[in-house]
Amino acid sequence: MPAIPVATNVQESRAASPVPTATITPPCTAATPSYGPNGAAKTPAEIEAAAEQAPTLATLVLTDGAILQGHSFGAEVKSVSGECVFQTGMVGYPESLTDPSYRGQILVLTYPLVGNYGVPSLEETDPLLNGLPAYFESSQIHVAALVVGQASAEFSHHLASSSLGEWLKREDIPAIYGVDTRAITKRIREEGVMLGKILFPTSVVGASSYQASGDDDDVAAAVLPEYQNVAWVDPNATNLVAEVSCKTPTLYSPAPGTELKRPDGRTVRIVAVDIGMKYNQIRCFVKRGVELLVVPWDHDFLAEPMDGLFLSNGPGDPTTITATIERVKQALALKKFPIFGICLGHQVFALASGAQTEKMKYGNRGQNIPCADMLTSRCYITSQNHGYAVKAETLPPSVKELFVNANDGSNEGIYHTELPYFSVQFHPESNPGPRDTEVLFDIFISTVTRCLSTGKVEGPVEFPGAEAAQARRQQREQWELELAADDSDKSGRIVNGRRIRKVLVLGSGGLSIGQAGEFDYSGSQAIKALKEEGIYTILINPNIATIQTSKGLADKCYFLPVTPDCVRKVILHERPDGIYCTFGGQTALNIGVKLRDEFEGLGVQVLGTQIETIMVTEDRELFASAMAEIGEKCAKSHAANSIEEAVVAANDIGYPLIIRAAYALGGLGSGFASNEEELVALCRKAFAASPQVLVERSMKGWKEIEYEVVRDSVDN
Repeated sequence: MPAIPVATNVQESRAASPVPTATITPPCTAATPSYGPNGAAKTPAEIEAAAEQAPTLATLVLTDGAILQGHSFGAEVKSVSGECVFQTGMVGYPESLTDPSYRGQILVLTYPLVGNYGVPSLEETDPLLNGLPAYFESSQIHVAALVVGQASAEFSHHLASSSLGEWLKREDIPAIYGVDTRAITKRIREEGVMLGKILFPTSVVGASSYQASGDDDDVAAAVLPEYQNVAWVDPNATNLVAEVSCKTPTLYSPAPGTELKRPDGRTVRIVAVDIGMKYNQIRCFVKRGVELLVVPWDHDFLAEPMDGLFLSNGPGDPTTITATIERVKQALALKKFPIFGICLGHQVFALASGAQTEKMKYGNRGQNIPCADMLTSRCYITSQNHGYAVKAETLPPSVKELFVNANDGSNEGIYHTELPYFSVQFHPESNPGPRDTEVLFDIFISTVTRCLSTGKVEGPVEFPGAEAAQARRQQREQWELELAADDSDKSGRIVNGRRIRKVLVLGSGGLSIGQAGEFDYSGSQAIKALKEEGIYTILINPNIATIQTSKGLADKCYFLPVTPDCVRKVILHERPDGIYCTFGGQTALNIGVKLRDEFEGLGVQVLGTQIETIMVTEDRELFASAMAEIGEKCAKSHAANSIEEAVVAANDIGYPLIIRAAYALGGLGSGFASNEEELVALCRKAFAASPQVLVERSMKGWKEIEYEVVRDSVDN
């Protein structure tokens, strides 16, 4: 797999930056609501009255001396202090604000618009979770304060019951908008996470009893005397887990009829150690049929009967919860059940295994963070929220890296090589964020059932695709050895046992102006990628008005018609090792089909999508059969090779119909037919350009969603 970048997101030891001369950055103009909740119109008088109610001017103060003012839209009860962090997600603020991992932090959301879809009702409960809120990750907001660029004054969503500001006020959480969140984020990325304060005028919240000492470096006390000041508070210096963990054990059971049973007939039970657990982790277990016993962070979970142990996410420094770490260490030594950890649970598992953790420079908080699977080389987009990381170099020999952050190289997962223990730093349960890795819950539960069925807790966790990936790696190594003996030139790439150094790319040929620009783009990108790999590229494309034929892009360009005869002659002259037929649209695809039986004799290997796959997608009858094999619904259709066959098919399906020509450029010859006369006219045009048409039930009036999927060699 490609090399992972060296970790840069790690807190460095450095001297404190000198406090600069205080400069107060004023806020942006306050937004005036023009309409109410869920789009309800406001009268001119209501709009004017709202404009006259100027929001309170609150101030964000950072330990590096930065002072940024904004408009308050949350609670105005008291000034607060906490660790200032940023999060890059575009949506999901109800879930993020109730995530216990954010406990004590001043959260800066980088997405410019927040609050436009309001907040769901806290009264609506999840029947599977013993009455817990259905749309939140805990029963309260855990951030110390919220900072956004633009807070929407209006909201509209079918689940919304209140605005973001109203919810924050009910929960006594301060919030400001009109602040340059981009500037704050750049500052944190350069300097690292820092403590911050949200200060309110004493005229609003009263005078402060706090007096800054002379060595506090507290700029606020000097330049903002009219604001209520508070002490700097580092939430990581305390045991935050004790604040957010449940107080008593609670059992969550699956719906009747969905239970996953042990060999003895009892429901599979997982014990979850709540060190800041999100509700969606409970949902992910219960909906899979397991019984989940959630216990407090300091509970003696080893005394509980269980089939598997789960360590949840949570806030703060993992080294503060020594009681949990010691019990997990005992659990590892017992070898009685599989173990799975997420986020803080991942760090606890690592510490219990003998590894170390470290404070990151600015952490990883967002919903689009790529993580590379070290076993399969696949890359997953993940949801994350953490400020500490496992130091991979301190892992014991029996514990290996499972995932690595593709951005900064930090550790994102580990697994035991001999026992069914594993953990991940990211959030496979999402909420908010992608659910690409929710399969890890299935892997854990399948590991539990495997151990129950065999009666043995041994062997590593089995990850799908790992064996196939290992086989591919071994095959590549074998090819390298076989080619090394008589191959002094190591350039290019080995594909199917052959070293590819020279590749022929088929362009789209001469098209109408403005047509098929995507082929020019994809072909250009292919040529660039090949050159980056050190592969000599040859292009056939007679269209000089394209990017891919520009001087200096391809190593050699033939301005010839993209026809079987010309392609054959270029292959015989240039002797390329491989050919791409997928970057020239229908023209290049048709050439691949026509020459499919000649490529092997010409000594050229088809790269990318194989000709057999192209034929299945282009032949309408084969494509419909392929969809049926995987259970995908298709409109009723028949392939026809003559007008007479088309008429028979039409009478069977019924009008209106859509006629699709196979192997046709830009859908040439296709169209809608409402009767036999229109059908015959369309078929005459279609058969002039194609040997086959598909007669299909009309989908006119339906809404169409188109997916464009790109898959690479490691199945990303």
